[in-house]
Amino acid sequence: MRVRRRSAFALVTLSSIALLGTTAPAVAAPDDGLLTAAATCSETPRELPINEFTDHRELGVELDRIERVSGGKVQVEQLGRSNRGREIHSARVGTGPKAVLLTSEIHGNEKTGTDAILDLLDFVGTSDSAKAKRWRSELTIVAIPKMNPDGAELDRRGNDMTWPEVTARHPQLRGVQPAWNYYTGSTQGDDYSKRPGFDINRDYHPDLNYVPRKEDFPGTSAQTGWYLSPETSIVRDVYRGLTAEFGKVDTYVDLHHQGACYVMPDDPEEFVTLSISGKFVDDPATTPGYEKYASKYDLKYSKQLNVAVNNALQGAANNRPVFGNVTLYPQDTNLPGTGLGSFALNGSGTVLFEVRGQTQTLGQQYRAVLTKSVYIGLDGMLSSIASGKVRTLDPADYDRIPPRGPNIGTAAEAEARLDG
Repeated sequence: MRVRRRSAFALVTLSSIALLGTTAPAVAAPDDGLLTAAATCSETPRELPINEFTDHRELGVELDRIERVSGGKVQVEQLGRSNRGREIHSARVGTGPKAVLLTSEIHGNEKTGTDAILDLLDFVGTSDSAKAKRWRSELTIVAIPKMNPDGAELDRRGNDMTWPEVTARHPQLRGVQPAWNYYTGSTQGDDYSKRPGFDINRDYHPDLNYVPRKEDFPGTSAQTGWYLSPETSIVRDVYRGLTAEFGKVDTYVDLHHQGACYVMPDDPEEFVTLSISGKFVDDPATTPGYEKYASKYDLKYSKQLNVAVNNALQGAANNRPVFGNVTLYPQDTNLPGTGLGSFALNGSGTVLFEVRGQTQTLGQQYRAVLTKSVYIGLDGMLSSIASGKVRTLDPADYDRIPPRGPNIGTAAEAEARLDG
């Protein structure tokens, strides 16, 4: 396991820099190794400090503070509890007609999204700027930061839930082979043998009323999930509630990390800062069994949302080039069992952020600038949705975003499959 020391400064995320305009230099420090690829880069898991990231207790404290200083503009709610009984919170801000759902830390070792969301909530809930007012009037933003608190506290990818606990929750599954995404061995340097768990980013199903069935197990990565875990069921219920309230969820964003050693395709001396994507499933119109979702599926809009993200980051790169190191996540992805895949099939525009380096490879190194990159992308996207400009963006610009370059790190091949 990585080091889990906590400090009194862990709540000081990006409040001192995140609210700077994206056309101004965000961080004074030089890019150092973040921009220029070192002679060697390792994907081998290591024990690294993570104390500067926001832990579960600190998240509750910070959400309470934001709700209080916002004067009620930000409304915090406990949605339920994780498998180990930790609170899962949401924060809602805005009264607009377009619902935007943000989630982070579905993988517990992918942490920058939570800090970026906190800074975003702080801004939109407290600022009197024209931008914040427009967001509040045009959007209803619902954020679920740290949706996998058990995995986050263990600083590992999966949650903390055994198969017997699954069958106790879903007794109709007794006697079947465990799901394919159930970890009982070692992965990413973490030993699940004593505390098994699931990759809950494979636990979604596009049928929002689906109930787990014995015949659907053990399944595969290319198939749908099952809503086995309380964490994914909670997100599904929020999505259903927003759909009932607004008619549809306009946009769904999931914040992730990928390997630390991917480089730009045209310059192997520069690391990828983050990869983005709006495509997670094969075209439902031509995919057997998914045809019923074809009328809702809107890949064009997902591409436009991602263009808005990229445009914001390229603009920020005028002052700090590292923000411009953006690539497309692999476009041959077909994962209907992810939240992004399932919610795309239900008609939402979708955006994936894959930030450089999980905690086992970078720890909290470059935390501020990587979190800032997420903030800039979200800022550009939300502004574009609120103004309506997103619908005028050319989806062909999405296909012009460069593909992700190779992973130059040691042990890259074994770990690359765990991206996303």
